[in-house]
Amino acid sequence: MAITTKGLATRHRIVAGAAAEIREHGVAETTLDDVRRRSGTSKSQLFHYFPDGKEQLLLAVAQHEAERVLSDQQPYLGSLKSWRAWRSWRDAVVERYRSQGQQCPLNVLVSQLGRNTPGAQAVTSELLARWQAELASGILNMQRQGKVAATVDVEQTSAAMLAGIQGGVLVMLSTGRLTHLEAALDVGIAHLRASVR
Repeated sequence: MAITTKGLATRHRIVAGAAAEIREHGVAETTLDDVRRRSGTSKSQLFHYFPDGKEQLLLAVAQHEAERVLSDQQPYLGSLKSWRAWRSWRDAVVERYRSQGQQCPLNVLVSQLGRNTPGAQAVTSELLARWQAELASGILNMQRQGKVAATVDVEQTSAAMLAGIQGGVLVMLSTGRLTHLEAALDVGIAHLRASVR
């Protein structure tokens, strides 16, 4: 049965409320009653959209947080058509993680759900696939303009850039330092620029 527009809005309000609670208080401290109060919804509404309870809601919040990872990089990630755009995207990524600090809601949620569960793996896999596809599209844009060599392997290079970013984020979460993330971004972009020299 399809959810109505009003129903989608209610479900979104629940998920957004849960996400805000988790960002402020953590997964362990957030109860369904907290979510209900924050979202202005009733117990029956909450269980209507999330009949399996907290775990099902946490998975929806993980999807919400994964979407934020990409939306926080826009409009730059979707418009990688010049070196200025690449630099703006790089700065947006660094600023996103600087603002977030060492508390990563998505990382916490995926850990809580269990990294090897199908739901958590699906959220992570979809996020990484979409992110890599955007980077690949950007590299192709630059190849069409002759600003990146045609010999550059688009899939391999976009995968390497994404792996570098994720490694930099992991170091940042462990140490609070952004230098590794900045280095991964700077070296990745420099590699693309150097391909036509």
